[in-house]
Amino acid sequence: MKRILGTASLIILVAGVCLPAAPQTFSVPFTQFQLQNGLRVVLSEDHSAPVVAVVVYYDVGSRNEVRGRTGFAHLFEHMMFQGSENVRKAEHFKYIESNGGVLNASTHADFTDFYEFLPSNQLALALWLESDRMRSLKITAANLKNQKEAVKEEKRLSYDNQAYWPALLKMDEMVFRNWANAHSTIGSMRDLNAATVADVSKFFATYYAPNNAVLVIAGDIDSSEAEALVRKYFSSIPHHKSPPKVDVSEPFRVTERKAVIDDAHAQMPALSLAWKIPPRRAPDFYAIALLKSILCDGESARLYQRLVKERAVCLEVQGTLEARRGPGQVAVFAIHKPDAKADDVQTIIEAEIERIKSEGVSADELTKVKNQFRLDRFLSGSEGEYSSLQTSLGRALALGEFTMFDGDPSLINTDISSYLAVTAEQIRDVARKYFVPENTSVLDIRASAGHSQPAEVTIKKR
Repeated sequence: MKRILGTASLIILVAGVCLPAAPQTFSVPFTQFQLQNGLRVVLSEDHSAPVVAVVVYYDVGSRNEVRGRTGFAHLFEHMMFQGSENVRKAEHFKYIESNGGVLNASTHADFTDFYEFLPSNQLALALWLESDRMRSLKITAANLKNQKEAVKEEKRLSYDNQAYWPALLKMDEMVFRNWANAHSTIGSMRDLNAATVADVSKFFATYYAPNNAVLVIAGDIDSSEAEALVRKYFSSIPHHKSPPKVDVSEPFRVTERKAVIDDAHAQMPALSLAWKIPPRRAPDFYAIALLKSILCDGESARLYQRLVKERAVCLEVQGTLEARRGPGQVAVFAIHKPDAKADDVQTIIEAEIERIKSEGVSADELTKVKNQFRLDRFLSGSEGEYSSLQTSLGRALALGEFTMFDGDPSLINTDISSYLAVTAEQIRDVARKYFVPENTSVLDIRASAGHSQPAEVTIKKR
C-alpha cells in the first residue's frame, strides 16, 4: 500500500487500484511583510527538523541582458561569492559549510536565486551573509577577471565539450523569435571577455537591490525573532531605482522549423522536437504540463513505450517543460540508433501526438499523471530538496517563486488544484492547438564522434 498526499484528498493505491479516502488537507503556513526599502519577506515556520532554509530570489535573468553582454546574469551569480564589505572572497562558503550547512545558486531566463540550508541556530549567520553582499558586493578588476575565467571553464566543461549540448542550445533560437527569450543563459566567450568593471557595477546597482528581491526563511524558526533579524540586517540597505521592464512577447509560430547539426562529441545520433507554449500559470499551461508527462515521463510514458520498447529505434527518451513568466517551451529529446532514420523517429513521435488529438487520453492515464503530480510535491531524493514540500528548502524555493512571479505565496497551497482540475478534453485541445507543424521546431543531431556506445546525457530545464 502506498500513500500519495494531495492538497485536497488522500489517494491509496492498493494492487494498482486507486481508492479515494477521506479528504485530507495539506497546507504550508507562512506570514509575509515588506520592508520600507521594498524587500518582500516570507516566513514559514516548521519545527519538524532543526534546520532552516534562507532563499533570496532576484528578479533578473538572461532575459534582462543586452546584446553584447550575454551570460552576464550567470557571470554575476559567480561574482556574488567574491566577497563584500565584511566577508572576504570564498568566505561565504567557509562560514556556511563550517557550521554544518550547504549553499548554492542558479541563474535562469527570468530569475537568479541563492540559498543556504543549515542548522536553525545559525539563521543570523545566513541573514548577515546575504545582507552584506546585497549591500556591499566587492566589485574589483581582479574578482571580475577571476570569475570570467571560472565561467568560461564552466562553459567549456558543461556545454562546449559535452555531447548534444552545443546543438541543443540552438533550440531556443529555433523556437523563440524575441532575442530576450532566444539567447542562451550561459552566453558567449566573446561577450564574457568584453565585460568590464563598470558593466558589473551597473548591473549590481540595477538588479541586486532590495526592491528587486524576495527573501524567504523556512524551517525551525520563531517568526517574530526571524522578522527582527531581517529588519536588523536588511532595513538599512537603500532602495534602488526600479529596473527597466523587458518585453518577452512572442508570435505563435516558431522561428525555425528544421535544422541539422553535426555533433563532434555525440556518439549516437539524436532528435529533438520543441513547441512554443504560453507562460506558466496561463489557462492552457496546466493541460500542457500533463500532456508532456503522459508523453515523456517514465518508462510507462507513451513515447518511451513506442520508441524504445515497441519499435526499438531509440535508446533514451526525455521530455522537458520550460515554464517561464513569458512564453516557454516543451521539448522531446530522443537518442536513436544509428540505423534508425531521424525522419522515422519524428514520424513516430508525431503519430503519437496525433493519436491524442483524435482519441484523447484514457481515464487511467489521466488518473496516473495527476497522482504523480501530487506525489512530486512531496518526493525527496534525487534533487527532491529543490521541489519537495517535505523539506524546508523546497518550501522556501516554492514560496520565493510564487511571491516573485505572482505576488502571491499562498499559491504554494493552491496551485496543485489547477493541475488536478485538468480534463481529458483539455489535454486533447492543447495538443490540437500547440502541437501543430507551424509551432514545431525539429533539430536533427548527427553523431560525428565515431564511437559505438551512447553518451549519457540529462537534459534539464526549469
